[in-house]
Amino acid sequence: MRPSYDVVVIGSGYGGGVAASRMARGKQSVCVLERGKEKWPGEFPENIQDALKELHISGEFAPGDRRSLPGHLVDRGDPNGLYHFVVGEGQNVFMGNGLGGTSLLNANVFLEAHPKVLDMEIWPQELRGNDAWRKYYDRAADVLEPAQYPLDYPNLLKANLLKKQAELMSWGDKFYRVPQTTRFVDGPNNTGVFMRASTLTGMDATGINDGSKSTTLVNYLSDAWNWGAEIFCQCEVRYVAKAPGREGYIVYFAWHSSKRGRYKSFYDDLILGTTEILLRSKQMGLDMSDDVGTEMSGNGDMLGFGYNTAYEANCMARPDPPPGRPVGPCITSVLDLRDQKNPLEGFVVEDYAVPLALAPIMFPMLEYTPDPIRPSLNAAEKAVKFASRLAGRILGPYFSRGSVGRTAVYLVMSHDSSQGSLALKDDKPVLRYSGVGRSKSVSRIHEVLEKITAAVGGNFVSNPAWAVLGQQEITVHPIGGARMSKDGTGANGVTNHMGEIFKGNGVETYDGLIVCDGSIVPAAVGVNPFATITALAERSVELVADKHGIAIDYDTKNGLLDLFGKPKFLLPRDADVERLEKIIAKATENQDAGVGFSEVMSGFIHVGRDLKDFSISEKLARSRCEAARFFLSAKSWNTGELVNSSLHSANLTGTFSCDALGGTFIVHRGTVQFFNQDPREPDTTNLTYNFDMISPSGKRLHFNGYKVVNSAGYLNVLELWRQATTLYVTITDHGGEVVGRGILHILPADFGQEVQTFETSGPTVWARARSMGSFLAYWAKQLAIPFFSPLGGLQWPSARMDNTYRITTPSQTIPLEASDKVKTAMLMWNPIEKDGKESSASAPIILFIPGAAVDHQIFSLPTIEKNAINYFREAGYRTYCVTHRVGRNIVAQEPYTPFDARRDIHAALAHIRKLASTRAEKEPPKIYLIAHCAGSVALSCGLLDGTIPADWIAVITCSNVFMNPKFGKVNHLLSIAAAVLTGLYDKLVGSYWDCASSLNDSFIQRLMNQALRLYPAGDARESCKSVVCHRSEFVFGRLWTHKNLNEATHAQLERFVGGTSMRAHEWLMSTGRLGCVTTNAPTSINLVTPENIDRLKGIPILFFSGSENWVFTPENTDISYTTLCNAHGRQLYEREVFQGRGHLDCWMGSTAYQDVYPRVRRHVDKVMKGI
Repeated sequence: MRPSYDVVVIGSGYGGGVAASRMARGKQSVCVLERGKEKWPGEFPENIQDALKELHISGEFAPGDRRSLPGHLVDRGDPNGLYHFVVGEGQNVFMGNGLGGTSLLNANVFLEAHPKVLDMEIWPQELRGNDAWRKYYDRAADVLEPAQYPLDYPNLLKANLLKKQAELMSWGDKFYRVPQTTRFVDGPNNTGVFMRASTLTGMDATGINDGSKSTTLVNYLSDAWNWGAEIFCQCEVRYVAKAPGREGYIVYFAWHSSKRGRYKSFYDDLILGTTEILLRSKQMGLDMSDDVGTEMSGNGDMLGFGYNTAYEANCMARPDPPPGRPVGPCITSVLDLRDQKNPLEGFVVEDYAVPLALAPIMFPMLEYTPDPIRPSLNAAEKAVKFASRLAGRILGPYFSRGSVGRTAVYLVMSHDSSQGSLALKDDKPVLRYSGVGRSKSVSRIHEVLEKITAAVGGNFVSNPAWAVLGQQEITVHPIGGARMSKDGTGANGVTNHMGEIFKGNGVETYDGLIVCDGSIVPAAVGVNPFATITALAERSVELVADKHGIAIDYDTKNGLLDLFGKPKFLLPRDADVERLEKIIAKATENQDAGVGFSEVMSGFIHVGRDLKDFSISEKLARSRCEAARFFLSAKSWNTGELVNSSLHSANLTGTFSCDALGGTFIVHRGTVQFFNQDPREPDTTNLTYNFDMISPSGKRLHFNGYKVVNSAGYLNVLELWRQATTLYVTITDHGGEVVGRGILHILPADFGQEVQTFETSGPTVWARARSMGSFLAYWAKQLAIPFFSPLGGLQWPSARMDNTYRITTPSQTIPLEASDKVKTAMLMWNPIEKDGKESSASAPIILFIPGAAVDHQIFSLPTIEKNAINYFREAGYRTYCVTHRVGRNIVAQEPYTPFDARRDIHAALAHIRKLASTRAEKEPPKIYLIAHCAGSVALSCGLLDGTIPADWIAVITCSNVFMNPKFGKVNHLLSIAAAVLTGLYDKLVGSYWDCASSLNDSFIQRLMNQALRLYPAGDARESCKSVVCHRSEFVFGRLWTHKNLNEATHAQLERFVGGTSMRAHEWLMSTGRLGCVTTNAPTSINLVTPENIDRLKGIPILFFSGSENWVFTPENTDISYTTLCNAHGRQLYEREVFQGRGHLDCWMGSTAYQDVYPRVRRHVDKVMKGI
């Protein structure tokens, strides 16, 4: 649906069909909103069981002579059903509800209003007299093509009986065959739709399946479609309002598709035509005449029966009448008694066929309906009547000699007082036609029906509803309620002669707000009204088009229409619409099965300055009552593609409401993606909602929301429910600026209703069942993954290079050789200038020192947006990184310790100083060191024992540990048994622990891999499926807080984490247990002595820890910080604890550039640049 149209047509009956067709032919963009479903011949119910499923009963049940006593509001059945029965006081209404409106169910009789009726003063002056109507009746007939029942067609018993009755009453000249919009030959109609000849079933009143009924669906609406009109079904229009701040109108509607009606809180009833829409529009602020909802008419409709006559009537419709006994169209002939001196006393009696759905109740209904007047019969006549009644009871309503088979059915249209009214009670329509069934007019017509029935030996039975409900009629032609004004003012009507709605009670009208259906007819017309309604609509649309300079093309013929193809005059469409059309067309062609559901989420969205944080925004919005809610329907036309494609997407439509943002927004071409991998966190999937939306004022915004499903739901049903029902929402404007942020939730009650909206589409029952099973199995699998997280399939190292890699290529690779002849390597990166090019000019130097089992990649990580190396290069620093002997290299497999690695750091510093000296600098520069974990421990050893001269160093950042390692709880427990565990591993496997493993590893390694699934790693969110993660955290402790690693990093840990020798591991365990760095075993001399600490004097140091560090507790940096402060004063030392950070994620975290790097840089800049 587009955000706006030139013309919006509400309803698809005769008035709506005319407006849609003609305005589309006038090159206007047209939208048709129909509250019912689209049904074509072959889809209409026939038996009572199927018909009852399509029945909706609503209104105020008020039987009998109420004398102002209130009735009871009722609402039963399917609100989207084909049949809508509205109960009221004095009269009830039966209406059609589908694409085509009541034309789907009417009797097809095309009779013009009597000239005397058209001369009445109830009409505006412009419409009085037959001449004012002739052009438009002819134009309507040209499209609808009415024709009489052919003379060469089989005789119809019900028509013959009415003819006999007319002749017996000396009214033979008043009987004739009616013009009707039933097709009697195969072929295309005037619109170009191929139609079938009538099979004479008489099933019109419940929807005929033989393709002969000329409804608006196959003429005006098909024409409108071919000329570019866009038609939307199951759209219940609630009210119309002026567009704020601009021209035009806003049409507010509720969309019933995708079982959205299961959400009862959104709407409770269907619209009772135009009048109810106008009443609600007036209630919502659209000023109009006080006459809205008044002077309604039931068109004098009555139903009666000539029960058990002396002649066969064959008035019971059936889908397959036997040869030689056709029922005929629903109505074929008429006894026209309209030509009276007083036109209000005129009426017509038409033969009628009762649909199959009512066949089971016909005998008891006619037999037991109260009847105050029974014919007097002699004994022989009584015996004959008893025999036919007995036959009717035993052999059923279709037995030709039974009482029902001999029953004539009368449909009467006359004139009533037009004193009906419609009002809103608790926002529901209440219909009142007080006393209409007890009027003298009804009594007079009943007397006539008594006479014509008695003339053929029958017993007149009034409409059973009239008798049972206390003399209440049923009309199928409700008219009025928004009647034309006879004097051109709102004081005497709702619209002018064109159908333009008055503003209040004066003469001014709303420009472009037109009514052109039966609600503007000022009184009963005494005959089937659709010819008059159609002519009136043709006139209104023509006059409105002339007023607005719209040229309607009445002459161009469509040719034969392919209703399964594309319209000839297609409106321009955007790429999204065309893409969706192709998806639907492909699914239809391949007979794919689809799935859909509707969802309501509600919560709070803060509007204003972006607070970045969803929870804080929600709390602030709650305090300000900034409530928000959406009502969306998701639909996929190919369940297999939804489940198996990488996108897992479906289309979204619906509405979003938030008063703080501007009210209600309509959603345009949105998408939802189910369980897509979240690149921001490992083992995390998202359900992502994205759509553009537009408000009545024309404000356009973009909605992005995502649900987070991860291993925090491990064996926790409540947490998994929270994840699947919590949506983190960001609203942006057209420029991408955030205008709202908050959280929406699915409430338990809404979820219960959501489950009821699930529906499938497909060519067969099996295809639909398989579609639902496939979709539910997909959901169950995706939710089971986090629920059973560590118990599922393991994630093994992969040789595949991820396409997210952004390698930071070093400017130089430098081989190093330590004093003990151990060879390692160091990488160098030149600084980056503003133009993005490397600079070889002199620059301040930073040396990065990684920890155990890792190398330069923790600082130059290729899987995050910005790594530390690039961050500091862009800040103007030349960066080096040495991979020492206990890092990630081949040397690490030898029995070296971090104490030994101090020599590699010395070699790196010496090389950097030597290289600087060759650049003709006066003296080698001091170097800034950033040391992490075991690299920081090794640095402390070198400084404390004098291996590394303190005057080579400008400043140090110690990441997570320095000279006082203190383990977290789990590592502390492991350190106690370290000697035993490392010795056992050394004997069984070897002296080197590899953090990577594979399915082809040794039995012991595979056994350990399975056992480490359940290794205690903190809360449930820290559990995962990665073998490398399990093995790394077992040997070193919990190396990261998972939420800080993105998926690309976590999935490729084997590229960044190596292993450790048992000797290096035992040394780390020993120092962590002792709380201080030492020399190597067996001496293990404590290096943290006052004499050694004195060597650190004058070196500024920044200590930092992650608050969630389980390898070394944050306390360990506090001990080192406090020790040095006590020894040398506080002026040189700083300490920071990064909330939510763990160990390695301080450098490898995807957002470390937002908090860790800037803090370190402030320290670097202060010392190295004096900033």
